[in-house]
This record gives sequence, C-alpha cells and structure tokens, in this order.
Amino acid sequence: MKLGVQGREAYAYTGGKTFDAALPVVVFIHGAMHDHSVWGLQSRSLAHHGHAVLAVDLPGHGRSEGPALASVEAAAQWVVALLQAAGVERAALVGHSMGSLIALEAAAQLGARATHLLMVGTAFPMKVSPALIATAEETPLKAIDMVNAFSHSTLAAKPSSPAPGFWLHGGNRALMRRLQAAYAAQGHGNLFHQDFLACDRYARGLDAAAQVQCPTRMILGSADQMTPPKAADALASALKADRLVLPAGHSLMGEAPDGVLNGISSFLSRTP
Repeated sequence: MKLGVQGREAYAYTGGKTFDAALPVVVFIHGAMHDHSVWGLQSRSLAHHGHAVLAVDLPGHGRSEGPALASVEAAAQWVVALLQAAGVERAALVGHSMGSLIALEAAAQLGARATHLLMVGTAFPMKVSPALIATAEETPLKAIDMVNAFSHSTLAAKPSSPAPGFWLHGGNRALMRRLQAAYAAQGHGNLFHQDFLACDRYARGLDAAAQVQCPTRMILGSADQMTPPKAADALASALKADRLVLPAGHSLMGEAPDGVLNGISSFLSRTP
C-alpha cells in the first residue's frame, strides 16, 4: 500500500490482505539496512488472523521515497504521520533493532493511542563501535559482511526460516547490498553509515520510556552479539517490560521465526 507521508511517497506491506483500519492495527518497523521483507512470516500471519498490518519501509529504504531520516526521533514522527495518513487511531508497534527504538519513540508520542509495544533485538543505549562506524563510512560492503557475521548465531536450526532453500547470511547480505546501492544511485549517499549513526546517537530511551503508557514486551536473542540481552536491562526496568529470550542471534526473525511470531501473537492477545 502506498501513502503520502510528510510530502513523500511511503510504502507499507499489508500482509496480502486489504488494509482495514477498523481491525486491530499492528505496525512493523524494520532495523538498519532492512525493509518490510524481514517481517514476511510475522506480518503475513497476523494479517490473515484478524489484524490489519502495516509493515513499513522507512524513508530511503525499499519502496519508500528518500532520503532516509537522520534520527530515531524523526523516524518516529514519520511513523505517527503514516498512521494518520492511513486513518489509524490506535495501533500496536513492533520494531527490530533500530526499529525497536523508533517504535519506543513512536509509542511515547502516541500515548494512549499505542496499544502494545514489542521491541525485538533491542538495547539502550544502542552504541555502535567506532571501528564499525568508520568501516561503514569508508568501505560499506565490508561493514555489511561484518554485521552479517555478528548478527547470526549457530544456535538456530538450519535453515531456520520456513522457506525452501533460504540462506540466512546470503539473503540478509543481499538485501543490505541492494538497499545500499539503490540509495547511492538516488544520490542520497551512504545509507549504512546514516542508519548506524542514528542508532549510536539516540539518547532519549529512558525519557521516552517514561512516556509510554502501553504494556511492553522485549523479544531478545540469547546469542545476540549486536544487542546482548543484558544491554536491555535498564530499559526493560524503566518500561516494566516482560522479556522473552529465544535461542538466536540478532537476526531473530530469520533464526527464530516461529518463536518471534508466537511471542508477538501471545502478547497482542492481551487487552491493554
């Protein structure tokens, strides 16, 4: 589904069903160097089981017009504007990695209009090593390979995703390379570097948590090297969030797709 948001064209995948804002709405927000496709199983399942789904492409990612937004706060404002454009009054917010911080900020801005907050592969602060930021700026393809090595564990049963021939490392690397090349071709610069700077510079996590009014769940990977579970402790305490830890690395939707889906579905069944 295409929408006009903040003067630019935005895209949101609706899970193979016609979007109906009268149903309970779930917004899926991807992380750095990703698009809506990382939520394929989870978004489609919910769309076919009583929810209206908006799995967004953030500006400059996938099918949404660029440039990318420079901060988590700006991305959250964009999500709120997208809900208005779609005619949505209340929604649950699900975000992965950088998207989890955007979901947190959006929930804070929405107040009582946010029904649930689910933060997948999250941490606060979400600091990025100076070496990785420098590599992302100077040799982004090398940085993509580094992130893929850090993001996948060896704990999940292979191929881990319920699709024949699915290759976790190769599929994720191809997605990142495609987004990086498309962004540069549009004249917007280095998407990888910009996304990781947004994560590294976000400092409002605890302030945003104090403004969140809805129940919160964190879904974390026991073998996550990018955002280890202990790195979410302070934020989980501030949000009074419950925690679900799955045997996976940072790429939880690929390594533990059913676990993530079940964790989301069971939490959404709670009436806020």
